[in-house]
Amino acid sequence: MEKNRYLTKSIFKLATECPTKLFCTGKKDKYANQKPKNSFLLALADGGNQVGELAKHYFPGGEEIKTQDHDKALEQTNELLGLDQVTIFEAAIATDKLFIRADILVKDKNRLSLYEVKAKSIDPKEKNKFLQNKQNRPYLYDVAFQKIVIERAYPQYEVSVNLMLVDKSAKCPTDGLNQKFQLVKDSNNRVSVSVSETLTEEDLIPPILRKMNVDAEYKNIYSDTYDGGEQSLNFEQWVDWLADYYVPDSPFSTPISTACAKCEFRTTDDEERIGLESGFKRCWKDQLGWNDQDFECPTVLDVWQAIGRGKDERDKNQLIQDGIIKMSQLSKANIIPKPEKNIGPGLSQKERQWLQVEKVQNGDYSIWLDRESLRREMYSWDFPLHFIDFETASVAIPFYAGRGPYEGIAFQFSHHVVSEDGSVEHFGQFLNKERGTFPNFEFVRALNAQLKDDNGTIFQYARHEYNTLNMIYRQFQDEKGQIADRDELCEFIKSITHKDECKGKRTMVDLWEIVKRYYYDPATKGSNSIKDVLPAILNSSTFLQNKYSKPIYGSKDGIRSKDFENKIWIKYKDGKVIDPYKSLPPMFQNIPESDMRYLMSSDDELREGGAAMTAYTRMQSEEMLDFEREEIQKALLKYCELDSMAMVMIYEGWKALLQKEQQN
Repeated sequence: MEKNRYLTKSIFKLATECPTKLFCTGKKDKYANQKPKNSFLLALADGGNQVGELAKHYFPGGEEIKTQDHDKALEQTNELLGLDQVTIFEAAIATDKLFIRADILVKDKNRLSLYEVKAKSIDPKEKNKFLQNKQNRPYLYDVAFQKIVIERAYPQYEVSVNLMLVDKSAKCPTDGLNQKFQLVKDSNNRVSVSVSETLTEEDLIPPILRKMNVDAEYKNIYSDTYDGGEQSLNFEQWVDWLADYYVPDSPFSTPISTACAKCEFRTTDDEERIGLESGFKRCWKDQLGWNDQDFECPTVLDVWQAIGRGKDERDKNQLIQDGIIKMSQLSKANIIPKPEKNIGPGLSQKERQWLQVEKVQNGDYSIWLDRESLRREMYSWDFPLHFIDFETASVAIPFYAGRGPYEGIAFQFSHHVVSEDGSVEHFGQFLNKERGTFPNFEFVRALNAQLKDDNGTIFQYARHEYNTLNMIYRQFQDEKGQIADRDELCEFIKSITHKDECKGKRTMVDLWEIVKRYYYDPATKGSNSIKDVLPAILNSSTFLQNKYSKPIYGSKDGIRSKDFENKIWIKYKDGKVIDPYKSLPPMFQNIPESDMRYLMSSDDELREGGAAMTAYTRMQSEEMLDFEREEIQKALLKYCELDSMAMVMIYEGWKALLQKEQQN
């Protein structure tokens, strides 16, 4: 017997992003989906599973509906609701087309109170600001959707709706609270949370989650108007309209907009070769009458940053509505490239946008460089040059007593040094390997030890390091009298950052800002991310290709490395340099097949910051076996070392380019 097809709250959430996604979702054999494939790492990064489990412990005596069978879950929920008073976790409620599993449902006689648990944080003093923020609108849609389902299924009850959010002002009552809510996988790779038997009442008081009633906000959500194609609808009508498309699996077309830039239903070249389709392309073909060749042309969505709302400017949505879709259709009047005050030499945002557009329109793939400004900048730097990269984490449920939800944890750095003679060395690194140890102060202590012996210029990429140090500075202020070298370390942070409107005598230089102002390679397609800039400069620089195509990195007579041995960074595929991040070795290469089943990690790659954060968070688990912990530590060290080395390569590429031009 075919199962009922319902519009669930997770699918409804997808529809609030774009209704066309209703037709593509769940069809993994037809449509490619670029959302993260690893459900375990996704759940770990989000923190929602752990927060959801923690929330249940603030409602003692609750009954959980554990079955995944819809009919059985509905039957068990209905039976429990026969009681005068009951708390139900994962209550199953359905109408003919709608289905929900409510996080927490509390019945008190004729009143039902819904609590939707989110890993989103809130400052209780800024409740109104939270509710007015458009980015938080989806959370209100979520509870509004559930209220409709509950009221239709049980019209005899008065229904109240609440959000349960992470309280930013709260402090964790005990050490190791996070580790008591371990993510685990079952035989079907379904993620769940295993709660430690050592969890006590002391762990839960005071709570770090906060209840917030949103009945008043529901009324606003309900009465607002929503786009129903050729008609305007209220919220309840909109839900029904979406269900009428989803339940019979009817195709759906939504007018294209800037939201399309984040569409996950796209294909890679490999996916197209095996026959998967792009929902993104299908939608645009339906709306615009495009063919496959049209998609080879960059669009206004590919222009770096928002185009703006100046007197004569139109934002990307307005351009799309006016039929200006391809980058080739843009004119200067759409962007108005002009300098900006107080940014110094180099390109403004508008000038950089027009440069990107102009190069596309002219078929110009050459590198643009503000040579004089870059040369002046580089001459101002003091040797030895220090290139540093930080890895950080922030989790909803803290690891340490006295720490707040999402309070930053600086667990790793890598540090490369370039001397005046051009020699490069991986000078130092730090990785907190201890479970249950707050690493931030030792992190700064280790960084200070590596940087204090000279006055060389220090480099970061995209202000992450600057922001992290200022966060730790604030943490130091809460530790007066408890840390002997607190004042010394605070002065160190002030010396390399901006603090209290004062610029430190050795303030870090942000290579990201220099990229934006002085350098543009069309191969980056407008991106300034180091993950895009590095492959671009490696493909354009013969100096870097000649130097790093040899096994000099991590060799006795070449570049000293803490984690690599005789590494060749330059390798080619189809005439292009392979992205070095894709050449990082996979984890668990030397582990016997018989031991693989004991691994908690479900991925053997670590190539970006989000994966590094989840890997570190995973290492805090007491369940992890020693060999798995060691593999993750080695992967973290290699990944972070490449991040700081990437900055060195960008610097070397610029230097070689300027020297070559000077010689010519």
